[in-house]
Amino acid sequence: MKEQEITFKRETLTLQGRLAVPDQENFDLAILIYGFAGQMINSPSNLLPELAKKLWQQGIATLRFDFAGHGDSDGEIEDMNVFSQLEDAAAALAFARTVPGVEHIYFVGHSQGGVVASMIAGYYSDQIDKEVLVNPAATLVDDAKIGTCWGTDYDTAHIPDKIKLAPFTLKGFYFRTAKFLNIYDVASAFTNPALVLTGADDQIVNNYASKHYHAVLPNNEFHVLDGGNHNMDSVREELDERIINFLTR
Repeated sequence: MKEQEITFKRETLTLQGRLAVPDQENFDLAILIYGFAGQMINSPSNLLPELAKKLWQQGIATLRFDFAGHGDSDGEIEDMNVFSQLEDAAAALAFARTVPGVEHIYFVGHSQGGVVASMIAGYYSDQIDKEVLVNPAATLVDDAKIGTCWGTDYDTAHIPDKIKLAPFTLKGFYFRTAKFLNIYDVASAFTNPALVLTGADDQIVNNYASKHYHAVLPNNEFHVLDGGNHNMDSVREELDERIINFLTR
């Protein structure tokens, strides 16, 4: 698979991405969305690069990108929040619609990327044909209500301007807005086909979030992958097979 490095704009910010297009005139395109602090770099915990390769082999183009403040994209990671990532995803969608030969557009999101994918699909249900949610982290709302994130606790009644997490710092706006997100209401507006996949052994995101998605999405398939953790490390083959079968049917 040959990926082309591309850029697109979100207002004044330049976002870095990688586009892989199959050698055919017309094709579908999947936009792959990373989770909390995720980047395009290849690593064993990163499930999207290998999925991109397998989708390309099946004739589906893929677009991966780094959110603002991540990787080589413009911006500061401390400014990241769900709203900023929704704006980034909308900009990625606008770019994808300009790629010659694209017939259908899909969103595939992992963890917080699943939240972003589900909400952007609700907002743009007329432009997105299918969505795949892998361990979608809608529990971020519950975490924000009790005041915890990545092992760091804080006072929800007096949220500081910035909160230091293990690898980086986030502005308080992330936490102030997270507890009021109406994720499922927005997601339920997507009436096109959806696939929800959750790992039975996910210790980071409780799978009741995926079950709730299953309950509110009007047209979805739901599968629990036995042995799957948050990154689906031991069930990647089953994960990829289910996603490919869903997107190619």
